[in-house]
Amino acid sequence: MRVGPPSRLAIDHDDYHAEHVGRTAEGKQFFLTTPFEPAIRAEEDGQEFVALYLFDPDGRFLEARIDAFGPRARMDRAARRAAYDARLKELGEVTFTRIEVEPFAINRFGTTFGLIPREPEEDDDAWWVTLEPGDYMAFTDPWDSGEYDT
Repeated sequence: MRVGPPSRLAIDHDDYHAEHVGRTAEGKQFFLTTPFEPAIRAEEDGQEFVALYLFDPDGRFLEARIDAFGPRARMDRAARRAAYDARLKELGEVTFTRIEVEPFAINRFGTTFGLIPREPEEDDDAWWVTLEPGDYMAFTDPWDSGEYDT
């Protein structure tokens, strides 16, 4: 029996990809992360980003604030770190904690960003939700576990 994609999924705060997830003093949920388009061929050098995703207190997607920094090999690492730090600071006082948010997709810079549901493959009944671009966090049922694969 194939169950559809989740309406919400949990992300537990950790010291790795979910280091900066939590709530603002106003109760909004947030996720600050560094998505990327991998470099596949020499003519496609990939792209590095800083993304701040904001959700209302109930986990509904509100907005994405995304900065682009070009290919990893030529990116200004100090500028990316400064943008990341500025995005965190603009949130004001925060509590790093578990969040429960809805999947979403948004297009910026010619790329799809978000927590994107993936239908099961023919030989598998499992839905996945992957953090894109970069597919560096993948969530599956149970959606309230707060855990992810890398």
